[in-house]
Amino acid sequence: MRGKLLFVAGAAVGYVLGARAGRERYDQLKAAAAKAWESPAVQKQVHAAEDFVSRKVGEFPETVYITVKKLVVQANSRRREARAPYPSPAAEAAIRAGDGRSDTSS
Repeated sequence: MRGKLLFVAGAAVGYVLGARAGRERYDQLKAAAAKAWESPAVQKQVHAAEDFVSRKVGEFPETVYITVKKLVVQANSRRREARAPYPSPAAEAAIRAGDGRSDTSS
């Protein structure tokens, strides 16, 4: 929740600054943000985060594969069940009667 609040606050501040300052100030802010992003300290942390995520992701792809496979099998079986034709009322009557013929006669 705190992260969402900070994001919204940052977006609002950015919008207000951008609307008040105009294009020139926006370009200055953009250049400052790019300079900060490309700084060695920030890039070091970015690479550390990437390494952490890649290590964690590498631990469970088989589990994800198995889980997704089970979900697909379940979805397909439910779809087949939903497609199964239901007997008509005449066929149901014939089944109940046990003679293979319907109860309706013309």
